[in-house]
Amino acid sequence: MQIPVHVLPHGVGLPLPRYMTEQAAGMDLMAAIDTETTLAPMERALIPTGLTMAIPAGWEAQIRPRSGLALKHGVTILNSPGTIDADYRGEVAVLLINLGGAPFVIRRGERIAQMVFSPVSQAQWLPVGELEASTRGTGGFGHTGR
Repeated sequence: MQIPVHVLPHGVGLPLPRYMTEQAAGMDLMAAIDTETTLAPMERALIPTGLTMAIPAGWEAQIRPRSGLALKHGVTILNSPGTIDADYRGEVAVLLINLGGAPFVIRRGERIAQMVFSPVSQAQWLPVGELEASTRGTGGFGHTGR
C-alpha cells in the first residue's frame, strides 16, 4: 500500500516515518518542532509531525505510544490509540502526556509515537426488541473475579 504524504515546511529535513525493523507493525513518527519542549509531570502537549497524508478509503492510521518512552520516562499518548481517518487531510499531531515523575524534554526529530495502518469496517445499527441471550449475560466490570 502506498500513502501519499506531504511534508509541511516545519517538517522539511526530517526523515519520513519508517519501520525500524523488517517485521515491525508501526512506523516511528518524529517531533517536527524548532525548539525543545519540556513536559513537566502530568503536563500534556500536542506535538506536530510536519506531515499530512491521504490514507486510502477503508483504512485508518492508529497513533500509538512508543514502549520505550512509556517504560523509561512515563511518556505516553493521552488518547491512545489516536485515529487518523481516511478523509482527514490536516497535519498529524501527537497528544503526549508525561505520567512520569520528572520533566521530559522533547527535541526536534525525536521519535515520539508509532503509526500503524489498519483496515476499517463501518457497522450499521439493527434495532431489535430484545437481544439474543449469551452465556455471559449482563456480567460487567470484574464479573469473572480477580
